[in-house]
Amino acid sequence: MKSKSFMFGGIAVVMLLLSLFLPVPAIQITTDAWEDMIRTDRFEIGWIHSVEKEPWFETYEARDGKLYLTGTRFKTYGAGVPSEGKIIPSDDGFVHMALDREVPELNIFTSKDIKTTFYFGKGELPLYAPGGERWSVSITHKTVPLWRLFGGAHHE
Repeated sequence: MKSKSFMFGGIAVVMLLLSLFLPVPAIQITTDAWEDMIRTDRFEIGWIHSVEKEPWFETYEARDGKLYLTGTRFKTYGAGVPSEGKIIPSDDGFVHMALDREVPELNIFTSKDIKTTFYFGKGELPLYAPGGERWSVSITHKTVPLWRLFGGAHHE
């Protein structure tokens, strides 16, 4: 009886170890100082617009191995407003716009003044440097082994 239990236990351990190599979709965030992998298929990037000094948000979805800009919301029309979106009525003080634009990779510059932040289902992640310097951020959609998502954030 002990040998059957040992055998089933061994099979379970092997299956668990193999599952760590299953490919899963993730969002990879790379800054000048750290890198992180987040398992989500929908997120927002928010910041303070440099000219209007108002908050601005863009919503992204990961589908079919690609990133798509699916919406934006902002307080005032100005530099950077998409021209091809459909305005969605709202009463929250923001102009909401629906889009469906494929984005191979997001490459942005950020600073403490514009407070660029990554918002996802489980929280938020500031993308600006704690010391205040300007730095670059790259956001891509990847398929990675499940084990790459363990251990939480890979930044300070």
